[in-house]
Amino acid sequence: MKARTALLVLIVALLGYLAFFNFASLAQDVPMSLGFTEIHGPLGLVMLALSALMAAIFLAYVIAMQATWLLEVRSHNKALQAQRELAEKAEISRFTDLRGALDDKQQQLEKRLMERIDALENHLKARAQESDNVHAAYIGQLEEQLRSKPGQE
Repeated sequence: MKARTALLVLIVALLGYLAFFNFASLAQDVPMSLGFTEIHGPLGLVMLALSALMAAIFLAYVIAMQATWLLEVRSHNKALQAQRELAEKAEISRFTDLRGALDDKQQQLEKRLMERIDALENHLKARAQESDNVHAAYIGQLEEQLRSKPGQE
């Protein structure tokens, strides 16, 4: 129990204790002035009833404040949850967009790589063909030289 609650319970218990054991004094008929008139009645019971009324009003006020606070907290939580869901959806959307952009970039890079490989392959084929032609020419020259020199030996 919190200290304030314990203090309030102690005060109410003390008030009840005093009222119970001094009920005769509280119920004693005395003259009471209301400012414009004077009446006879039990001043102690009137004061006790006013104290109880004040405590009831205070309790109702505290309960109303707590209820208002709880409703505000609930509405804030709903708004916070809605904002959280909106942020999550936006984050998912950003991830989807990022994935699409990365896929596009990957496809572009793959296309450039394949074009480069094709160009290198064509260049290699051309060089191989050129090398074959050069070798064929050398072999042809050697054959020509061999045919023309057999009689000179």
